[in-house]
Amino acid sequence: MLSKKCQYALHALLYLAELDKGTSVTIGEIAETKKIPKKFLEVILLDLKNSGILGSKKGKGGGYYLKQSADTIRIIEVIRLIDGAVAMLPCVSLNFYASCGMCSDEQTCSINRLFGQVRDETLKILSGNTLSDLVK
Repeated sequence: MLSKKCQYALHALLYLAELDKGTSVTIGEIAETKKIPKKFLEVILLDLKNSGILGSKKGKGGGYYLKQSADTIRIIEVIRLIDGAVAMLPCVSLNFYASCGMCSDEQTCSINRLFGQVRDETLKILSGNTLSDLVK
């Protein structure tokens, strides 16, 4: 399940993607429009800025804007940035692997095999969709 933080990140990015290219928006406007707690949104937008997805301008007309094109921002990137692992079990995670400690042999574990398939299908869907796909 996506964390609330990740859900808010996706909603904020979608809001920015729906604007004209290069348009800056204040944290307050995004928070009010998308009903996201402002203090929490500040942390989220800073994470997105530090990752290079967003840029920011200071002063009059300032705020946050998409630094990358919406068609290059993959949903999987946002989820991994904010939530980390996409896999439902640590023993099937590609980027955050850890043994679950429940089975003696992951190669023959039917639970590992099933959730590996779930991971693969999830990755296929999330990797194949960008922010611009959500705008359409």
